[in-house]
Amino acid sequence: MRWWPIIRPASLPCSASRRIEVTLSELYRQTVEAFAAAGLDAPQEDARHLVSGVLGLTLTEMVTEGARVIDAIEMQAVAEAVERRKNREPVYRILGAREFYGLDFLLSLDTLEPRPDTEILVEQCLPFLKRRISETGRARFVDLGTGTGAIAITLLSQCLEAVGVATDISEGALETARGNALINGVADRLSLQQGSWFEAIDGRFDMIVSNPPYIVSDEIAALQPEVRDFDPLAALDGGESGLDAYRAIAAGAGDHLAEGGIVALEIGAEQKVAVARVFTEAGFKLSVAAKDLGGNDRVLIFIGSD
Repeated sequence: MRWWPIIRPASLPCSASRRIEVTLSELYRQTVEAFAAAGLDAPQEDARHLVSGVLGLTLTEMVTEGARVIDAIEMQAVAEAVERRKNREPVYRILGAREFYGLDFLLSLDTLEPRPDTEILVEQCLPFLKRRISETGRARFVDLGTGTGAIAITLLSQCLEAVGVATDISEGALETARGNALINGVADRLSLQQGSWFEAIDGRFDMIVSNPPYIVSDEIAALQPEVRDFDPLAALDGGESGLDAYRAIAAGAGDHLAEGGIVALEIGAEQKVAVARVFTEAGFKLSVAAKDLGGNDRVLIFIGSD
């Protein structure tokens, strides 16, 4: 995958033409040193992705083109990006896009960065969708609180017979999702609706899926600056117990779930018991519990009780 430069550098300083030549390898080394001095947790990884992204290089080209001389415009663009990262702005927000499940997704101020943990949710949903399609020839799902649209768009990209609805309270998030649907070729199968949880939708769905806000309100101030200062608060804050969104989804899911359908959710690492209780009390039964690559509880799937 190739990240094309998103940063637009300003005009060059008059002394740029007299600068000492710097190779790609040297630029990478300097960037690592700058990030390490700033106390970033993963200076080498951040430097690799940021420099490659700004320069429009693949990670392989970062190695094979180490002797390439960096021109003044490129140096300035990287320098501006490095300063932003030193101020704890996440790498992919600086670049303006991030890969998720092999697809590219634009980011905006109104959306979370799609993260690898959420790929576990997609992986757990796909077998059900494919089975539903094999049985009935089609599948319809709703993605609640879609953000960038990463979950819905990825599911549609993997299941060509599926159609989806995606909701969000943020008009800006829906605009971002609309652009991502166009980029990834699924816009004709995705309907975007503005509203909170089930307010904007009608009918029943084979699958209800969501990565809702689940952080306890009092814990947000202690989050890493990359999350606390750059992710939208509405996509983080799960209320006093972190369960507000799950309660809302559980309360409305029965009216919108087709017979034999599932509710698939991403959860916080310590929320399995609490979220399961919310859905059990609403008349659902836990069917699948999956962990992420770090061994933390990450995905729960519920079915209607018999």
